[in-house]
Amino acid sequence: MATIYKEFTVEADAARVWEALRDFGAVHTRLAPGFLTGCKLDGQGARIVSFANGLVARELLVGIDEANRRLAYTITDGKASHHHASAQVFAEGEGRSRFVWITDVLPDEFAAYVEPMMAKGGEAMKATLEQRAA
Repeated sequence: MATIYKEFTVEADAARVWEALRDFGAVHTRLAPGFLTGCKLDGQGARIVSFANGLVARELLVGIDEANRRLAYTITDGKASHHHASAQVFAEGEGRSRFVWITDVLPDEFAAYVEPMMAKGGEAMKATLEQRAA
């Protein structure tokens, strides 16, 4: 199984970053606008997200851990036989946080497709979160 790990510092308070991350149905407006162009909740614990590159995915919420500021989800459709991801926010002092996003995917070859998408998604998240903190 391929594991893709993205970590970046956000010049914003961890509580504010977590508030945006945990808003599962507003990921396209609060966390990664531009990278994501739409999001609809399906009423079954999942969201249908539309990406700027035209990809559409159904992401089922696995869990929200308030105490540890961690959210986990899995993609339930698509070509990958397995796709599970989590994102977690850590306080790094006043006005700064660390965002950790980890995805496991099968088959391994899918990592070559998922990794650049996560890189672009991370850039969009960092820019959005820092802009809103200013």
